[in-house]
Amino acid sequence: MSPIITVDRLGKIYPVAVKEPGLKGTLSHFFHRQYRNIVAVQDVSFTIEPGEIVGFLGPNGAGKTTTLKMLTGLIHPSSGQVRVAGQIPFQRKEAFLRTITLVMGQKQQLIWDLPTLDSLRINAAVYGIPDREFRQRVGELADMLSLQEQLTQPVRKLSLGQRMKAELLAALLHRPNVLFLDEPTLGLDVNAQTNVRDFLRDYNQKYGATVLLTSHYMADITALCKRVLMIHQGRLIYDGGLDQLLETFSPCREITVELAQERSVQALTSFGQVQSVEGRVAHFIVPQEKLTHTISRLLAELDVVDLTVTDPPIEDVIGQVFASGAVAT
Repeated sequence: MSPIITVDRLGKIYPVAVKEPGLKGTLSHFFHRQYRNIVAVQDVSFTIEPGEIVGFLGPNGAGKTTTLKMLTGLIHPSSGQVRVAGQIPFQRKEAFLRTITLVMGQKQQLIWDLPTLDSLRINAAVYGIPDREFRQRVGELADMLSLQEQLTQPVRKLSLGQRMKAELLAALLHRPNVLFLDEPTLGLDVNAQTNVRDFLRDYNQKYGATVLLTSHYMADITALCKRVLMIHQGRLIYDGGLDQLLETFSPCREITVELAQERSVQALTSFGQVQSVEGRVAHFIVPQEKLTHTISRLLAELDVVDLTVTDPPIEDVIGQVFASGAVAT
């Protein structure tokens, strides 16, 4: 089976005008404008197979949204090639637009003062969806999103979580095969985030849709994605599984130990890097090669009630990757 998304040495450079302060700078800027190039994305390559859910991670300004905009045809690449479902995105052909959707958590397509159902009817007209099929799709998606009662309410009266669900319904009404999701749970509370994740998982399983997901909430990534792409300063620095990411970039383990009596931080520093001490519970970060020796010392020298060893939080691991800018090999 051929990849549904193919990205080969993709790049985007923005020319930005440079202006000196003062009247002289303003006149020079007007008559002899000069520019400098800002590299937003550089030499990015990857493929995604049909039906995959892939996380796309990176700090603010790393190039995630710029890459998504090139994949959806909103902006033209400066270099490289990209194909989505056999189409060249920036050509914006009808067959391509019917295949994909883009959901941005900070943007909305629903009309603020109208009921959600009216906005959905407009979308149905744009995509030429027959009335019977429209009602069937709305009913099916509304059931999956638990949104039936909110469809007749004005969008402005919906909660943030309900509005995000309605945005997803509108974006998926034409039943796209490729979903580009940019921060779809941004600003939602924990319950709403969970509902959106559950829906995306169900939609992927039911329709075999391919999903490329960006999120600053690591729970979104760990719940939905077995594979992640990581971009830093416009370059792809990692493409692989979450488990491999931990093994490659996390040479340490976290030890959580419950003691019979409270100990100060100073009394525990000889065992490893103390992350925190909360009452009788202490958390250590220990290099993998010292793990066995440290556990033996803890059990021999302290009154240990309970002890667990885990990987560090994935947020910490990814922070280390971005800080180093390292590339997994």
